Amino acid sequence: MEKLLHISPSPHIAGEYSVQKIMYGVLLALLPAFAASVYFFGIGAIVVTATAVVSCVAFEYLIQKYLIKGTPTILNGSAALTGVLLAFNVPSNLPILLIVIGSMVAIGIGKMSFGGLGQNPFNPALVGRVFLLISFPVQMTSWPLPMGFQTKYFDAITGATPLALVKEGIKNGQTLSSIENIPSHMNLFYGAMGGSIGEICALALILGFAFMLYRKIITWHIPVFLISTIFAFTGIMHLTNPEKYADPLFHILTGGVMLGAIFMATDMVTSPMTHKGMAIFAIGIGLITVIIRLFGAYPEGISFAILIMNAFVPLLNKWTKPTRFGEEVLNG
Repeated sequence: MEKLLHISPSPHIAGEYSVQKIMYGVLLALLPAFAASVYFFGIGAIVVTATAVVSCVAFEYLIQKYLIKGTPTILNGSAALTGVLLAFNVPSNLPILLIVIGSMVAIGIGKMSFGGLGQNPFNPALVGRVFLLISFPVQMTSWPLPMGFQTKYFDAITGATPLALVKEGIKNGQTLSSIENIPSHMNLFYGAMGGSIGEICALALILGFAFMLYRKIITWHIPVFLISTIFAFTGIMHLTNPEKYADPLFHILTGGVMLGAIFMATDMVTSPMTHKGMAIFAIGIGLITVIIRLFGAYPEGISFAILIMNAFVPLLNKWTKPTRFGEEVLNG
């Protein structure tokens, strides 16, 4: 009885990093994006992020204590990370009640209903985000303009995102050159545009990406393959009709591509374990995202794309797992 084997869900990776170190490492990597969100959206970014984090931690604790009756894991940082990522995927003026509902769905349905961390097939923050988008589309698509601390949490001045401007303009028969108020690429890079809290500043997200690569929290495969796929696909479409389809740099710097590629698609639990699987996974996300953006009803599609490809992760792990030593000889 002294040498009991403890069974836990995959992935099983031997290394110096614990779950707690990884989660807090990702939270540190998100600090530049959070600082940028506060700079552009003021108190609203703080209120939404704090509410989401507290709600996610509270729901995980309550579910573990009273429903699952397991050991609380709120100190490992995973619930707090889910809260931050959920907040980064919503507007800075989202009502507190909706944030709490999104947190409940993210933790209760997206994570704990499958058994907790390591067993959820879908990214919990995106489950909460998509639920809110489908259930409360008006509140989830009212984007405050980035006016710093002049941005009001209540009665904020709202406007369309660059993707929505282009989508609506093309739908109304306009050409790209005739659509007004589209930010320049430099403004898109620095974050001077409407959008979700954590997705607007590409520079801040790239700094977080560099930090996670340096700390070896993630690998480069998913972000690079995902962004390259979107660049190639949108580039081809732009070449076919530059007045209808925006250039690839515009698509990369707008919406949730950078946030999704760096922080959402790279979630260890819901992404493939092999590099080949990661490449297929990322390419699939990129293709679905562009298809939804260019031909679907929504101006943005990366959240749906990641969730769709999350469902294929078990198959990708099976198809791309390395050959076991001696397997060919035994099968021959």
